[in-house]
Amino acid sequence: MKHIRNFCIIAHIDHGKSTLADRLLEYTKTIQVTEGQMLDDMDLEKERGITIKSHAIQMEYQYKGETYILNLIDTPGHVDFSYEVSRSIAACEGALLVVDASQGVQAQTISNLYMAIENDLEIIPVMNKCDMASAMPEQVEDEIIDLLGCKRTEIIRASARTGMGVEEILQAIVERIPAPEGDPDAPLQALIFDSVFNSFRGIIAYFKIINGSIKTGDKVKFFNTGKEYDADEIGVLKMDFVPKNTLSAGNVGYIMSGIKTSTEVKVGDTITHVDRPCSNAIAGFQESKPMVFAGVYPIETEDFEDLRASLEKLQLNDASLSFMPESSLALGFGFRCGFLGLLHMEIVQERLDREFDMSVITTVPNVQYMVYDKQGHAIEVHNPSGMPDLTLIDHIEEPYIDASIITTTEYIGPIMTLCLDKRGELVKQQFISGNRVELYFKLPLGEIVIDFYDKLKSISKGYASFDYHPCGFRPSKLIKLDILLNGEPVDALSTLTHVDNAYDLGRRMCEKLKELIPRQQFDIAIQAAIGSKIIARETIKQVRKDVIAKCYGGDVSRKRKLLEKQKKGKKRMKQIGNVEVPQKAFLAVLKLD
Repeated sequence: MKHIRNFCIIAHIDHGKSTLADRLLEYTKTIQVTEGQMLDDMDLEKERGITIKSHAIQMEYQYKGETYILNLIDTPGHVDFSYEVSRSIAACEGALLVVDASQGVQAQTISNLYMAIENDLEIIPVMNKCDMASAMPEQVEDEIIDLLGCKRTEIIRASARTGMGVEEILQAIVERIPAPEGDPDAPLQALIFDSVFNSFRGIIAYFKIINGSIKTGDKVKFFNTGKEYDADEIGVLKMDFVPKNTLSAGNVGYIMSGIKTSTEVKVGDTITHVDRPCSNAIAGFQESKPMVFAGVYPIETEDFEDLRASLEKLQLNDASLSFMPESSLALGFGFRCGFLGLLHMEIVQERLDREFDMSVITTVPNVQYMVYDKQGHAIEVHNPSGMPDLTLIDHIEEPYIDASIITTTEYIGPIMTLCLDKRGELVKQQFISGNRVELYFKLPLGEIVIDFYDKLKSISKGYASFDYHPCGFRPSKLIKLDILLNGEPVDALSTLTHVDNAYDLGRRMCEKLKELIPRQQFDIAIQAAIGSKIIARETIKQVRKDVIAKCYGGDVSRKRKLLEKQKKGKKRMKQIGNVEVPQKAFLAVLKLD
């Protein structure tokens, strides 16, 4: 065990984690690096140049005449995939904290660092991209020292592109990161930190052994589900699966046991032996909390079961996705899915399309509200149609977040304006170094889920970095805005919104629907209402036939008689006619901004 080192690489987006991982693999002669980012194997990751999944791989390194086994986990940098990072950290004893020498410490750097410190990991600071002309090594070193309180000599200057400093990093991993602690003779205790679905082998679970050892063919059981399996194949992760006969404490590996149903494998579960089980599961592994909810519906109603199967398989590979069935009058049967953010939602939609060939419609993203009635009972509401009657509600609470935004001084004004427009409160601001400021805001989550991040990037020319944590619920003046067509409410178009935004939103929705709903033989009234109070109205005029064309003279009473007759017919038609809302009207309302 003293020759094993488990570590992960954490950093902000684009600070060079995956490129550094490539260099480490090359130096330890694990693989031949033929193209950039060898560990990012999903097409989506290659196209967008981002890491979406954590990737585990084992390397061997010769140091002072001894062979060390290094288990590396490369992690994503985007705030929407921070749950991937937290799981990787749970399987490690140390972390490389990579900071870009030209950009310095940014929001995600700090948030990932705190996550690692909470798990008592040994931190090795690495300053990457030191070969660039725009690098500011002295200044960035000061920032790292402020952040970590380490010595200047502990910071490794490196460049993942040229390979400078990689040897030093490998030596530091062996010398500074502690070997895993654990008892190879104790009952088996292994933590599942990830899983993938393979259409031939069933579900493959990745685990880290804390205590005990496991052999091929052992009878094992999963602690939380209580299900028992045979360990058909165990092994370690290189670029491919490498089977082994036994794995003991401190190792990271995989297990294949022909599991077919995805609900039986839960990330954070503990694997133990059937005949000699451990007494308790591994604690301290937190569930992910979805931030943004949206309805996902199949385009064809009969694809509902296929969509369920696809979501279950996707959930294995992406444990932060949660879903439950729901139905809507307009869109039929579908699922209410919970995501960690908008990028996560976009990636899930894209993966459903590519990996499972499922085309879906996604409704407007919203958040979870707590509605309290007059008796003090609380109900969770994800969807405006689930709101109780207005007369029964005492108050509504909405989720708030603590946001930290790091930016340069010239963008403070526009960023403050943006946050205050979104009903934010400035908590404090502090200068980090030079002309860089960290702003702390309390913001309602419902205001930032749609377009906040895009706006922030555009007003700061891409310089501001943004990170957030949920900080509980607060009472808020929220109301349900209904859209009525000829007096009938349309459930799929109703939204929960703040009182101040209601009138403006209602008016814009009515105008948009007027453009999209086709004209009928009778007048259609489009109204926006709060409770029984109408706040906006548009009318789609009826299509009329010119009934008096054949009257070419004579008394006016003949014309009036025909017009009255037509009016009665239109009135009768309006009573029995109903309005079909086209699909594009639902989608256009989502894109009002």
